[in-house]
Amino acid sequence: MRFGILGPLAVWREDEQQLDLGTPKARVLVAVLLSRAGHPVSEDQLAVALWGDTPPKSATKNVQTYVHRLRRQLGDPARVLRQGAGYLVPVDRDELDAATFEHLADAGRAAEAAGAPDEASRRLHEALRLWRGPAFTGMTDVPMLAAEAARLDEVRLSALQSRIAVDLALGRHAELLGELTALTREHPLRERLRAQLMLALYRCGRRADALAEYTRARTTLIEETGLDPADELHDLQERILAQDPSLDLAPRVAVRLAGAPATPTPAELPPDIADFTGRDDEVAELIEVLTGPRPGTVAMAGIAGLGGLGKTTLAVHVAHRIAGRFPDGQLHADLRGASADPVRPEDVLSRFLFALGISGTGIPDSLDERVALFRSCLAGRRVLVLLDNVAGEEQVRPLLPGSPGTAVLLTGRVRLVGLEGASLLELDVLPSAQAMDLLSTIVGDERVQDDPDAAREIIRLCGRVPLAVRISAARLLSRRQWTLAHLAGVLGEERHRLDELVAGDLDVRAGFEMSYRMLPVGAQRAFRLAGLLDAPDFASWAVAALLDVPVRQAEREIEALVDAHLLNLTGADETGRLRYRFHDLIRLYAREQARREDTETERRAALARALGAWLALAEAAAEHVPGPCYALMHSEAPRWRLPAAVSGPLLADPMAWFGAEHAALMTGVAQACEARLTQLAWDLAGSTETYLNVRGVYDGWQRMHEQALALCRETGDKRGEAVLTRGLLEVTTWSSPAGAGPAMTRMRADASQLLDLFTTLDDPAGTSDALATLAWSMTAGGNRAQALALAERALRTAAGADYLGGQARAYHVMAIIHGEDNPEGAHEVLLQGMKIAGALGNAHYTTTITQFLGAAKSFCGDTAGGQELLESSLEMARRLNYRYLETFSLLYLSKLFAVIGDERARATAELTLAYSEDGNFGHYLADALSVLGQLDLAEGDLPAAIATLERSVRVWRTRGSIPYLARTLRALGDAHSAAGDHRTARAVWEEARELFRGISNENGMSTLNARLD
Repeated sequence: MRFGILGPLAVWREDEQQLDLGTPKARVLVAVLLSRAGHPVSEDQLAVALWGDTPPKSATKNVQTYVHRLRRQLGDPARVLRQGAGYLVPVDRDELDAATFEHLADAGRAAEAAGAPDEASRRLHEALRLWRGPAFTGMTDVPMLAAEAARLDEVRLSALQSRIAVDLALGRHAELLGELTALTREHPLRERLRAQLMLALYRCGRRADALAEYTRARTTLIEETGLDPADELHDLQERILAQDPSLDLAPRVAVRLAGAPATPTPAELPPDIADFTGRDDEVAELIEVLTGPRPGTVAMAGIAGLGGLGKTTLAVHVAHRIAGRFPDGQLHADLRGASADPVRPEDVLSRFLFALGISGTGIPDSLDERVALFRSCLAGRRVLVLLDNVAGEEQVRPLLPGSPGTAVLLTGRVRLVGLEGASLLELDVLPSAQAMDLLSTIVGDERVQDDPDAAREIIRLCGRVPLAVRISAARLLSRRQWTLAHLAGVLGEERHRLDELVAGDLDVRAGFEMSYRMLPVGAQRAFRLAGLLDAPDFASWAVAALLDVPVRQAEREIEALVDAHLLNLTGADETGRLRYRFHDLIRLYAREQARREDTETERRAALARALGAWLALAEAAAEHVPGPCYALMHSEAPRWRLPAAVSGPLLADPMAWFGAEHAALMTGVAQACEARLTQLAWDLAGSTETYLNVRGVYDGWQRMHEQALALCRETGDKRGEAVLTRGLLEVTTWSSPAGAGPAMTRMRADASQLLDLFTTLDDPAGTSDALATLAWSMTAGGNRAQALALAERALRTAAGADYLGGQARAYHVMAIIHGEDNPEGAHEVLLQGMKIAGALGNAHYTTTITQFLGAAKSFCGDTAGGQELLESSLEMARRLNYRYLETFSLLYLSKLFAVIGDERARATAELTLAYSEDGNFGHYLADALSVLGQLDLAEGDLPAAIATLERSVRVWRTRGSIPYLARTLRALGDAHSAAGDHRTARAVWEEARELFRGISNENGMSTLNARLD
């Protein structure tokens, strides 16, 4: 352990990590004990140091508490010993910088006295380098510390004067000029420093300047003290006037300096990476920036990015590629920008100047003078400067050359946007192919080619982060018996993945840790809580809900995360809001920190707020999305509401908002289910239905509802169960995949269950919706009379509840019941539905009624009126960007065109088929196939007709829609008959006749009887 008082108080562990000493009073306690290191300090003295002349009554107890905490922080009770009525900190000489300093200074002066100036200079330089600033910086308002600080500063000045005297004796007068000039300005009454400056000036051939310095010294002394200079300074003036030979260097020193070797060209680059892979574009870009023609300017490029992306590896590789372009040297420094103790620019300059040939005595003390000397040294030279791990612009500006011909390459976790003229490269994860190349390069092509799927999975689990890939490869190398599949399985355990991404001193988590610890407290909390979200990306208002703060405050925290490369800005969404995304590994780290620093209650409350914000916006947006006319039903889940100034612009276009958020909403439902937030889960799912219906996102809709429905049944939430069952009926009715079983059979069972649920809940609006759905399922099964009775009951129930949407649905279902077999009846109820449409103002329903009216008119023989309405509905559907409604209009236009012999029939039917296949619209798919098969039959292409109609029959069987299946079978029999296969035709017709008989369709039976006879 090391203790530092020569500058700000500091304590370092053996691993060089600095301890956090806690509160100001705790730091004063440590400082006072170290100021008397090895000697006891009484409790009374400590109390006065901590509280002044009037300590509280509890002072003794408080001191004991501070001591107890200090022992715990230091990890060794013997570090703070009780002795008598006080305490002492025993330290070895090498552990306390002040003790080390005084020892080295004494050794230096002893070597000087013994006639060993080189040894004296080395010791004194080493001693003075221990100073990081004034002793006990910022703490000298404590009298005990002020006195010790004054003593130490005096010892330092004495050692400094001795070091200068030795360096003058060694002939380093030219290098001392800057330092001595600054020192005499800082200590104008120190006559020894004045004398040393005069001697240095004289030996540099500046006799007049040396004499002028004496004049300045005499004037200052008289003005400040009323005294003339002492004899030493006066005698030196006389000797300079007389050009006394004794002022010259000793002959042996002059001879030694004349034969001194030239300073070697600095070549400080770290070694290149032997297995460097990929980054070809980035390498080419950086080389172009650093070596391309830039008249009159310094070439400067910065590489920014998250820890682990390979910034340093890339920079070192590029530096080696271009080193030959900079024959005057390459300088390198790690600025430790991601640590709690970044390197000071003055310390870097000191080392750079030494590398450039300036001896320690010639290096000025002040930062400004070091900057000036550094830039002077580089003037006219071609030098490459590599500055790794930069903390920020303030740290790096003093290290920039000022002359053309030089180049600077910087890396860091922060974006150095304030550096004028710098080309900035944002480093991202590796492309998949390059990540695979890196893995193959390290572990060997043969192992990767043995199991390429496992290799790809490793790359995916590593998030294509170069460090993570390199660590994984290193683990495979160290465990030859491991297969790639085994490592993929190990990494697949999400909660422990970061534990596995460690190999030797390579640690993915450590890189994240450094960035996280540098964040302000508010940004750290935002990082942890945002990591809880499963949403693939999110906007700032979601973070505001997590933190329970205004959106503007959340945006400030987000910007800190983006600047630290812990969060990625992905662009703007459909609403114009910026969206952000976590890298997968960073999200895992954020969740680790949340589990470590936030209670389960806090995490759950934050998640509920975020989901509540999504719900508040989703239910508001759903009110304005044109969709099916059923009652919107919500839970009592708490909402987190945004101010109108934020939510208003967000929801200006509800479809755009849903487009931006639907992926987040789906993951939100899953996360609510996992957290068993039942009401949030089902309400979020239900609120997305209208949007998903319009956009035809059926697969995600079904999965989401089934997951939330299972939770509702498990927790006994009947309203949620009813709402989700109704939504599932909507999606599965129209999008059940082929081979899934008779859809209408399932629909009837589910609709009956839905009716029971809403009846139990005594909810007339829900009951009306359930009756309408059940009626439609009966229609598909051919039970028209029963279906019509249910639809009429739905209409009465909706009217009794003043539920306009329910009345609209009832009229729609009645039209479906009448269908193609009774177009006049359909036309009559559709006119009633059109009246409702005007009152509802629902564009979806208006389009639907217009479609059905067009179909009804067509089947009634008014083909012109039907075509006009269908084409009008097609335009309406396209304006809504609603592919499902568009497909319906196209389907019935194709039927109409087929009847009237319009050549557009086939193209329209083929477009209907393509849309149905793309949208998984099973009903329309089967119907479009039927239309195309009958067109083939009419055109005499019998093989095509039979194949297409057989496919239609297969789909209709999965749908369970009896009337449609029977009609298609009749057409298929006709095709077989035309092809001369009368046996097959008869069998198909007989099946169709039985289906028509089962649904009491006399017209269908009579047509088939005629064929069979």
